[in-house]
Order: sequence, then C-alpha cells, then structure tokens
Amino acid sequence: MGVKLGQLINKMGLIHYVKPEFFSGKIVAVDALPTLYEMLAMIRDKRGLYLVDRKGRVTSHLVGLFRRICRMLILDIRPVFIFDGPPHPLKAKELEKRKREKEKFQKEFIKAVLEGRYEEAMKLGKRAMFVNDEMIRSAKELIRLMGLPIIDAPHDAEAQAAYIVAKGDAYVVSTRDWDALLYGSPRIVMDLKLSPQPYYIPRLYYLSEILEKLSLTREQLIDLAILLGTDFNPDGFEGIGIKKAYRLIKNYGSLENLIKLGIIKWKFDADWRDIREIFLNPPVKENYEIVFKEPNYDGVIRFLVEEYNFNKIRVLNELSEVRKKLESRRAKQTSLSSFFGFD
Repeated sequence: MGVKLGQLINKMGLIHYVKPEFFSGKIVAVDALPTLYEMLAMIRDKRGLYLVDRKGRVTSHLVGLFRRICRMLILDIRPVFIFDGPPHPLKAKELEKRKREKEKFQKEFIKAVLEGRYEEAMKLGKRAMFVNDEMIRSAKELIRLMGLPIIDAPHDAEAQAAYIVAKGDAYVVSTRDWDALLYGSPRIVMDLKLSPQPYYIPRLYYLSEILEKLSLTREQLIDLAILLGTDFNPDGFEGIGIKKAYRLIKNYGSLENLIKLGIIKWKFDADWRDIREIFLNPPVKENYEIVFKEPNYDGVIRFLVEEYNFNKIRVLNELSEVRKKLESRRAKQTSLSSFFGFD
C-alpha cells in the first residue's frame, strides 16, 4: 500500500524528471517484490492471462525481469535486488487482510476467463495477483545467473534498501511507494522501468529537499504519514486528507501533541510510538555483501530456454547486447588504466 504523500510532494514541485542514463555508473537498490508484481500486471497475453511455460508455471515475472536487467546492464545501471523477509508483527494483520481480498478477486478473475470475458479478466487480474514462493525462487535464480547481488531483508525490503543508500553503498532506492523516504533513504526513484513507452519517465526525489521545502523534520514527516495511514495503521483517520494532515503537523508539531490535546483519538491496535520507531530504527541487516559478477550466459540460456521455454533467439539477442556492452566497458577501463600507468 505505502503511504499517501505523493499529492503533497508533487504539488510542491519536488519532483525531478531524469533520463534513465542519469543512473549510469550508479548502484540502484531495487525493492524486488513490487517489481515482480509490476511484471505480472504488465505482461499478459491477449486474453489477460499470465504467460506460462509448458508445465503451466507463470513466467510473466521472468520475462519482465530479464528484459529490465538486460536494459539496466546495457546502460551500466547496477541493480541490487532487496527481497522482503517475514512481515513485521505489526504488519501481519494487514497483509492477511490483503491476501483474503486477493483470493476473492482471483476467483472472479478465473470465472471471467472461463466465460470468455477477457477484457474484464484483464482488469480483475491486476487485483488478483499473487507472487508466490516459486516465483520468488525463480526470480532469485535469474538474478544470480545475471551476476547481480541479492539481499534478504529481516522484514521490509524498503527499510533495508534505505539503509544501504543512507550508508552510501547504493545511490538510490528504486520503488513505487514513499515508505523508503520515511525509512531515511536520501533518494528514491519511481518509474525506473526502462520502457520504450515515453510516458514512463523516471521521477527522482531527494529527502533533504522535501524536508526543507515542507519545513518538516523526518520525525514530523513520519507523523504526517501515520495520520494518512501506513501499512502499520491502514486507512488513517476519517476526515483527514493530505492538506489537513500537513496543516495539523505544522500547527501542533507532532502526532503526540495531537493525541494529548484530544484533536485526534488513536484507534489502532499498534501503538503510534511503535510505528514511528519502526520507521526511525527499522530492523535491517547490517552485514551484507554487494558484489557484481559476470553474467553466466550459458546458465541463463539453460534456465530460461530449457527450463522455462523462452524463445532462444530472443534470449540470445538480449544477452549478446549485454555481453558487447560489458566487454566494451572493460576494454575502455583497461585502456585508461594502461594510459595512466595503473596495473
């Protein structure tokens, strides 16, 4: 779900449109699970169904992930994929609720497909999507074969990604939600899809600029988000939208003051102090390794073509472009090292 800060941040003009090439030479911490959901939403056949292999296993996520990784490597964008761990106890109830909703939509989706209502199935499919353990396993295998690092977060991948960027081990968090800002990431990018579609333009945001323009501390930004509703207190408060929430925090300084003065009444099971603390000091893995390796080209071909029935020519063409770009960069680096007398 994420938090609903976009309307305020974008209205203040705190959005920077950049070309994908802006991230060339930079390490990008990718929130993996939303990326897989995005692939399932975008990559379907004409009937609105997921692409599948001969065994009936879904491959839409692998099709999209392979294309994106190849485009990133061709542009010298170095992705690190961060996967969610077990849900935080305060988040488990909300995730269970979402699961029940998806199960309901999945039944309607299957019924629409069986009855030939494909246009309706396409719409329902986006609300019925499940990323299961098998999809995550296959996605990780592809990422490893492409020579890219994977980090498994203790809980929330965005918290782990924000920590990595804050430490300076990556430049930006690639995400579709605002939570990474609350977790303290100095930068986030949305819509880093590397799609030929012109309306997908990467949007870059800077935490320091947002706090300065809104005249808020990070703690106040978190309190503002809690008023609107987070994954730990869904739905927020009735009658409090983004403008009113911002005004309340500006006028009264904190969520604590609003509760003490009786301006709002806390109605959630989780304590607001615990929610704020999760964003300020989330559980993260401090010892991680970010190492980029040469893609295992033969392994990728075996995995995609032999295991998942991908078109061999298309896979070879994508990998050929990646190989040429990587070899060209290595040659330039070797030439420069030789020119300057480096070993």
